Amino acid sequence: MLYTLRIMTINKTNLAVVIMAAGKGTRMKNPNMAKVMYEIGGKPMVDQVVSLSRKLKASRILLIVGWQRDSVVSYFSNQKDVEFVDQIEQLGTGHAVMQTTQKLEDFDGDVLVLSGDVPLLTIQILENLISLHRNDSATATILTAELENPKGYGRIIRNPDGKVVKIVEQKDANHEELKVTEINSGIYLFDKMKLFDALKHLKPNNAQGEYYLTDVFEYFWKNKWVVSAIKAPDPVEVIGINDLKQLEKARIIFDRKRS
Repeated sequence: MLYTLRIMTINKTNLAVVIMAAGKGTRMKNPNMAKVMYEIGGKPMVDQVVSLSRKLKASRILLIVGWQRDSVVSYFSNQKDVEFVDQIEQLGTGHAVMQTTQKLEDFDGDVLVLSGDVPLLTIQILENLISLHRNDSATATILTAELENPKGYGRIIRNPDGKVVKIVEQKDANHEELKVTEINSGIYLFDKMKLFDALKHLKPNNAQGEYYLTDVFEYFWKNKWVVSAIKAPDPVEVIGINDLKQLEKARIIFDRKRS
């Protein structure tokens, strides 16, 4: 179900935003520049994500830095509401969020996980995500998108009442699951306590030896906790920038929306 109604309940619980900004961005072809520092709309793309976090009135904004960290830290050094979390080794998305454990130890509320290379998100869809999450009393809520060609993306499998019961990767999907065109964007809202409970159980049981954030959902379902999802009205909002061609396309879309 596509929710378009903005239910203004988002300030009833504290919100912390965790922004992934530690990756190398190998396909950008410039090892001397952090991917999230490439500009869109005249600012580093990660700045667009931080600005969005402020519009949500987040009580905490945590930036996970790693590759070329000094340039990112220097840019935000005078912005006192931005906290930095080092991910010295890039061992996956789950590992990245694990690095916030100490900083968020005393935080009580919801944790929104965003990516520093997804600068086209709008305040409207994130407010809807937060409202749905809290109205459903969900443990986690996933931002999804409908793609004409979902090849390569993890598919969202829902039960008849719309709750998510499975996230299946392309390589693991069966014939029926491959027909699903609703994909996982990698943007999530979590109940903080249950998220960090699940993170303790993550194992790097994959060929890359990495900790995947998506693995926390298996723990949620095992405990019969609610996982909700909401579709972005426009798929371009959730698409990450991984190379220069995608960057140029995003710049055109950003400028068009702003004009």
